[in-house]
Amino acid sequence: MTKFEALGLQKSLLDAITDMGFETPSDVQEKAIPILLGEDTDLVALAQTGTGKTAAFGFPLIQKIDPNSRTTQGLILSPTRELCLQITKEMQAYSKYERNVNVVAIYGGASITDQARQIKRGAQIVVATPGRMKDMMSRGLVDITKIDYCVLDEADEMLNMGFFEDIKEILSDTPKDKNTWLFSATMPREVATIAKKFMNSPQEITVGTKNSGASTVQHEYYVVGGRDRYPALKRLADTNPDIFSVIFCRTKRDTQKVAENLIEDGYNAGALHGDLSQNQRDLVMNAFRKKQIQMLVATDVAARGIDVDDVTHVINYQLPDEIETYTHRSGRTGRAGKTGTSMVIVTRSELRKIKAIENKINQKFLSKKVPTGMEICEIQLHHLANKIKETEVNPEVESYLPAINEIFEGVEREELIKKMVSVEFTRFFDYYNKTRDINSGADRGDRADRSNTKPGEIPTSGSVRYFINVGEKDDHDWMSLKDFLRDTLELGQDDIFKVDVKESFSFFNTDAAITPKILATFKDFKVDGRFVNVEISSNPGGGGGRRNRSGGRRDGGGGRRRERSSSSKGGYGGDGGRRRSGSNSGSRGGNRDSNSSGSKSKRRGGFF
Repeated sequence: MTKFEALGLQKSLLDAITDMGFETPSDVQEKAIPILLGEDTDLVALAQTGTGKTAAFGFPLIQKIDPNSRTTQGLILSPTRELCLQITKEMQAYSKYERNVNVVAIYGGASITDQARQIKRGAQIVVATPGRMKDMMSRGLVDITKIDYCVLDEADEMLNMGFFEDIKEILSDTPKDKNTWLFSATMPREVATIAKKFMNSPQEITVGTKNSGASTVQHEYYVVGGRDRYPALKRLADTNPDIFSVIFCRTKRDTQKVAENLIEDGYNAGALHGDLSQNQRDLVMNAFRKKQIQMLVATDVAARGIDVDDVTHVINYQLPDEIETYTHRSGRTGRAGKTGTSMVIVTRSELRKIKAIENKINQKFLSKKVPTGMEICEIQLHHLANKIKETEVNPEVESYLPAINEIFEGVEREELIKKMVSVEFTRFFDYYNKTRDINSGADRGDRADRSNTKPGEIPTSGSVRYFINVGEKDDHDWMSLKDFLRDTLELGQDDIFKVDVKESFSFFNTDAAITPKILATFKDFKVDGRFVNVEISSNPGGGGGRRNRSGGRRDGGGGRRRERSSSSKGGYGGDGGRRRSGSNSGSRGGNRDSNSSGSKSKRRGGFF
């Protein structure tokens, strides 16, 4: 018996699950499905975004409706058009082996006549945004007076978007004896009010701790001056060459401006905010899902409904006003069993907000330094060398090799490697060589990292940063590498911290007292026949960096301009592979090619 079969699901659903490649239920699925299948009950389920909530209510709903009746029996309300379409698509996949089950999406920005026609043909399950549902109800185009089940998905987001009155009006038109299933990441006052008014003695399940952040997300903050937010943003992106991120700003204006600045500086960025038309929004989101846009700068409202599982980083260019909003932001990464990182750029005056968020999400933030220019150069150089090593040789190049070999005749191997990486490295080095340290110095006790230990000496106090020659290419992320180090060294949960995993190498910190044990353990240490080396890093600031102060450039992008300053009201973006000059990434400003000297060349058309 499979784990899904043990939950009580029927064969047609199990066949669909097999087709989709699901093997093990998520925590919320394991808790919710047996309850919803076993009895007619109301349910409040608290779980983070990206934990598999759609399947948790979708499978039981499909199994419990009557496919032989064309009456609408199930209503699912979701906050945004994107999430509405996503849920509909998933429900249709779940019910692929169910005869006569029809799932219809109704949302704004599309023909209301076409949607009404689909409903009239018979839709047992309707997935809707509150605004369009209320509109169709007022026109008599949809009948929800006989539904048996109502699902409120992302309830806190819907209420935070101002749908409180709409939801109350919609629920008032549904039968009192229906079952209501409410799924939410947090439980603010408005959600509790809905539960009290429209639910009957609901059962409650919680995945993790109530209102807590996901355990798969590492939370970090960087303290800078207000005018250094944008330079800090770029450095964080450059430190993570394969970043694929959502960057949050408070306002539409900030979002647009930051996206335009990033595009002008050679990043594949795009803006997502309320001033975009639905067509523009669709273009941006499609590009983001295809990773043509790797740094999506968004407002909180516009980002709701983004359902992309591979986001590596969430960057809070500015903190939100409400702590619950931070929980939703960070929930965009670390989804579907993967790990992620939530970064916050703050000023000294905002540090008190970090403590308030920690108390709310029951997780600690890591205080980290914005990497120095030389640390970034080294990380980029390692990234470039590894990319060259892993590149598959195109057989078509063979015919050109005689002429190429003639050009390189007389050049020694070591000299050729230096020249090859210098093509990329010089641009980064020229840009970052004389840039200043933009950290403000508020480190919550991390000053001990900056010890005066001389090269070759083993530190005796404070925190020590190490370099290790394993990374993402060895199937490690920050969580698995931390577990590997802790198990190998037989250390406690909190003895390993500030773990930064790059493509082919990583960094981590411990207290100085553990240093002799670490160096002794990893002397001639092998894993699967390969030496794993650990060394004390000469750059203890937390951003990375090993011994040699050399670096690399972006993957194929144009050169760098002066590092732009931004006001404290900025935006942010991120993702890897981004800097192809001439990529069409979305923002009004379009993209610009850059040359190595940083001069601006012709503007290329963007999405809008």
